[in-house]
Formats: sequence, structure tokens, C-alpha cells
Amino acid sequence: MKKGILFYLLIVSLVLIPWIAMAGNPVKVDVLYMNHGPLQDSLDGIKKVFSQYKGKVTVSWYDYDTKEGEAFMAKKKITQHIPLVIWMDDQVKFKVGGKDMVFAGFPTGSGPAFFQGKWTLADLQKALDQLTGKK
Repeated sequence: MKKGILFYLLIVSLVLIPWIAMAGNPVKVDVLYMNHGPLQDSLDGIKKVFSQYKGKVTVSWYDYDTKEGEAFMAKKKITQHIPLVIWMDDQVKFKVGGKDMVFAGFPTGSGPAFFQGKWTLADLQKALDQLTGKK
């Protein structure tokens, strides 16, 4: 009987402890951006979205025009001129509302039309809700 209980506790601890540890890890968010005038309103909106996830996300910002930004671009193999890209847990593509979503370029409806992505701040929030388990 004792061996059965000990075995059960061992199995439960092997399953639960890693799960609990993972559940507490914040979502890692990396933002590559151009610190130019046309993007400022979008960046403000993105920062407001991120602010709703205090303790659930860690955000690193990489300015396209700095040495840190250049190193980050090299690491991510970004070679094209793009005003904004957001990675979450090292992923760039997400399923949001049944659609594949890449958070790159300006949000829909802002900035120059040819640099607009097919995403909104609401889409970004939904993706973060999924990743953080926020309801």
C-alpha cells in the first residue's frame, strides 16, 4: 500500500511540478521597430496592450537603427526593410480567430498602406490572451 502511494506521489510530482513551473513563466515578447514618426502612434497602442499583461509578459524592444537592433535583426535573419515585427515566445506566426496572423508592419488602418500588415491591436490582444491564459 505504501509503495502504491509513493509511486502515485512520484508520478504526480513528475507531471505537476514541471507544469506548474511552466505555467508561471511569462511570455517572452521581442519587438523590432523603426523609431520613426509614422510608427509612434502604433507603438503607443502596442505598449498599451502590453501594459495589460504585467507579470505575464516580458517585452524587449529593438530599435532598427541601433547596434542592438542590427544584432537582433542578424540573429532573426531579417534583411528587408520592415517597420515592425513582433515575436512572442520566439514565434512570429499565430492562429487568432481561426486565421494565421503575423504581427509585422503597421497595424491595419495605420501608417502607409503598403507597410500595413493584416492585423489589429485587438488581434494582438487576443494572441496574448491565448498565450498567457488570460480570459
